[in-house]
Amino acid sequence: MSVPPQLQKVIDDVDKQLHEKGSLTDMLGMVESKTGIKRLHIVLGAFGLQALYLVFGHFAGLVCNIIGFLYPAYVSVMAIESAGKEDDTQWLTYWVVFAVLSVCEFFAQQIVAVFPIYWLVKAVFCIWLYLPATKVFRGASMIKYRATILYQKGIRPFVLKNQSSIDQAARKVADAAKDVVGEVKQRLE
Repeated sequence: MSVPPQLQKVIDDVDKQLHEKGSLTDMLGMVESKTGIKRLHIVLGAFGLQALYLVFGHFAGLVCNIIGFLYPAYVSVMAIESAGKEDDTQWLTYWVVFAVLSVCEFFAQQIVAVFPIYWLVKAVFCIWLYLPATKVFRGASMIKYRATILYQKGIRPFVLKNQSSIDQAARKVADAAKDVVGEVKQRLE
């Protein structure tokens, strides 16, 4: 069976990365030598099992959110500790997109009832968001993160267009909260 060239390129890239020096790839190499199973097949099998769990598993939502949280949280801390500002902006943008997804998940039970592979799709989407996308622009390779692209093309224009309404609603909520706190203080005195 023939694999489409684009998919074959992705598979070859992943296989190449799995043979680069590193603690995880060294461990995969050891497992490969002991079992005789190619490390690419081991990784694809692990991803396949993970995908099945995200569709049928009891804690699929939790696992999905760990996938969307763990690595980005780690690299966000590393970005904060670095001297540059660019990586801070990139990961702050990821968290804005992740927060929008999380708010939409208020309806997750209804979504999962109609669309049972929701957690799998969300996990793949989160990974897609935080992996770099390489573009060639005027002969130079540029790495741009997809969360930044989604933010610039979707979230930012929406917020800028509706900024005054959002600010007004935020002021109303803050005023209402201040009134409630004042009433609670009065009742406690």
